[in-house]
Amino acid sequence: MKKIRMGMIGGGIGAFIGDAHRRASRICNDFELVGGVFDVDYERSKEFAVQEGISLDRCYKSVDDLIKAELAMPADKRMEVVAVVTPNALHYPFAKSLLQNGFHVVCEKPMTMTVEEALELEELVKKTKLTFSLTHTYTGYPMVRQMRDLIAKGTLGTIQRIDAQYYQGWINSIIHGTDSRIKGVWRLEPEHAGVSSCMGDIGVHAFNLIEYTTGLEVKEVLSDLNSVKEGIKLDLDGTVLLRFSDKLKGVIRSSQVCGGEENGLTIAVYGSKASLKWGQENPNYLYMLSDSEPTRIFKPAHGYNDKFAEMSHTMPAGHPEGIYEALANIYRGTAKSIRGQAYIPGEFPTVHDGVRGMKFIHSVVQSNKMGNVWVKIS
Repeated sequence: MKKIRMGMIGGGIGAFIGDAHRRASRICNDFELVGGVFDVDYERSKEFAVQEGISLDRCYKSVDDLIKAELAMPADKRMEVVAVVTPNALHYPFAKSLLQNGFHVVCEKPMTMTVEEALELEELVKKTKLTFSLTHTYTGYPMVRQMRDLIAKGTLGTIQRIDAQYYQGWINSIIHGTDSRIKGVWRLEPEHAGVSSCMGDIGVHAFNLIEYTTGLEVKEVLSDLNSVKEGIKLDLDGTVLLRFSDKLKGVIRSSQVCGGEENGLTIAVYGSKASLKWGQENPNYLYMLSDSEPTRIFKPAHGYNDKFAEMSHTMPAGHPEGIYEALANIYRGTAKSIRGQAYIPGEFPTVHDGVRGMKFIHSVVQSNKMGNVWVKIS
């Protein structure tokens, strides 16, 4: 099948996220990167294009230039989808322009800076009927998808408690370094990152994973956020109590200052019959716990898994898979949607997940500012 022509905004030399998107699109083998705006510095953008073997004719100075030039091409030559992998503040304006001009979009999270912007994009996607894929990458792991299916089948019985945690420690060396280093990190600046650092960057992943695996929506949040050090404008650590209903509660603990932690995303869903636990740093293991039976372990590439999990692994049993393959699963689902093929709901996060994420982030920040009170996610 002919590959989908893809462009990219951001993600140039030294960009981890951009590299992850390119690798994932190659793993699923449905996309061809044909051009883009890879850096705000045009010379660095061209340098990157040369490294990737991309024609300089399709290495553009700006997003407006990209849109104008690509629309001037015949339909069978122009980009079909564009991946937006820039700092947060640029996601909304670029995604909006691309959708308005007929391009499908793959977008990094958080989708926008405000709830209002997120709702506007949701309406635009409905109006244009274009594919919008939000890369909450962890939803692409086979065992996360197995977890989703087991819960949907009622395997756990009545869900009684939900815990998620996302701990990192990468920012310690920066905030305890020099002032110049602090100013050089865009995630610490509201004009680039939005209203939150920790919750906006990684806490929202835990939130998304909870709603993705359980099929439930968080109704209210109560948060206690911490900027850790004087002079830091945004939260670097926090705890959020969750209310799904009067009888179902949960918690998200998230931090960027846990020394020694790398990418410690975990989720546990506890039910009346059994419970499920999964951790991103050992993603091939899904644990089912019970009061009456020994612990069971699910792994990819085995016939006992559900169809969704089994169609999501790329390697034989015993061969570890990780973040690139998970993101590739999202790209694969996105390709099906762009081509008009049938796909399973949940193969890629949508604009609705982006709206939910923005509502979560802003509700959490509001709860903290109001003195740690319950705030509804409307």
